[in-house]
Amino acid sequence: MNENLLEAAIAGKEGPIISAVARAEGVRPDLLLKQVASGRVVIMQRDGKPPVGIGEGLRTKINANIGTSADLFDPHEEVKKARVAEHYGADTITDLSMGGPIDEIRRKIRAVTNTPLTTVPIYQTVVERGSFEAISEHDLLRTIRKHVDEGISSVVVHAGFTLEMLEELRSVKRIMGMVSKGGSFTSAWMLENGRENPFLSRFDEICGVLAEGDVVLSLGNSMRSGCIHDTMDDPQEKEMEMNARLATRANELGVQVIVEGMGGHVSPGEIHNYVAHYKRTTDYRPLFVAGPLPIEIGAGYDHMSGCVGGAIAAGAGADYLCYITPSEHLALPNVAQVREGVVAFRIAAHIGDALKYGLGAEDKRLAEYRRARDWENLFGSAIDGDRAREIHSQDGMGTCTMCGKYCAIAIMENYLR
Repeated sequence: MNENLLEAAIAGKEGPIISAVARAEGVRPDLLLKQVASGRVVIMQRDGKPPVGIGEGLRTKINANIGTSADLFDPHEEVKKARVAEHYGADTITDLSMGGPIDEIRRKIRAVTNTPLTTVPIYQTVVERGSFEAISEHDLLRTIRKHVDEGISSVVVHAGFTLEMLEELRSVKRIMGMVSKGGSFTSAWMLENGRENPFLSRFDEICGVLAEGDVVLSLGNSMRSGCIHDTMDDPQEKEMEMNARLATRANELGVQVIVEGMGGHVSPGEIHNYVAHYKRTTDYRPLFVAGPLPIEIGAGYDHMSGCVGGAIAAGAGADYLCYITPSEHLALPNVAQVREGVVAFRIAAHIGDALKYGLGAEDKRLAEYRRARDWENLFGSAIDGDRAREIHSQDGMGTCTMCGKYCAIAIMENYLR
């Protein structure tokens, strides 16, 4: 069997994938190779598409969730969402479809995008079997293998908890309980059947499939907090520790690993401490953070709340942010809301990178274009230049109508020249 990327990195073999990511990130290939070999950076791949590096020392990446629900499924709409997410800068896309022709939706999304694509195989398994009670370990493995064979870049499994930890969850005082969908499916199966976590009991076998396909494993965050008043407790702590051990085991089996952590809702004062705790516990492996939302009362504007939390988390060391849209907790997002979520989290990632690595040259360029009133170059430098152009031209004046002829910059140019 040919070496996969992690095995080649451990052997000190650079290769074209490492070189491509190093160029894209502006880092030295030999240093990137060491980071991949150590597990602190992963690289998602798709045949013939640009690879994406995620982890320590690299630009903060963002993921856009799309996909149908059991109540609302329009394959054409999901394809449009995928196009929009990629156009406005999502680094990766996750298909969470649970309604309609799921295989067809996934294939169409892959056909129109270049970004790495992630799936959560238990979602499709539950749909195909009709309920979480009816699925078997064999069903889960079959779905994982199907996704890997199709060329998926990454899969999410919720392996980091046991029956004992579920029993402990009954006794802790939480407002929201368990909010992870994949975690709830896995937990319900375990409790219904009185059996251990199937992703845990078959972990080595799953890793064998992923290693063969050079697919990144994302270790799900089932015990995460569902609101900011549900603080770090024993089940969350124990899942984090188990995911750290599983990450080590997966690396031993030739699989690159991302650790999902910290929850989707975290009090703003705790975000920095939580990120540091997760990074230390998982030996600084790539940390994937959903949001996080630092307040609860922003319903309808959760992409804005999440942008603030995501910026804090990225600045504290999180490597990978999962976007939130305005429809979070309210509805399946539409195409426009996907765009808003992607843009908000590109802003969050950029702020986080400024905190981690210092100010970027692109901000300086945009300031220079603004001073020169060079609108076209300003639009081209903005995260969402389409939106900037739309706002600027809405009055048809060709100038910034906030100040017009009384522009402070224009007034002072002669005096300060």
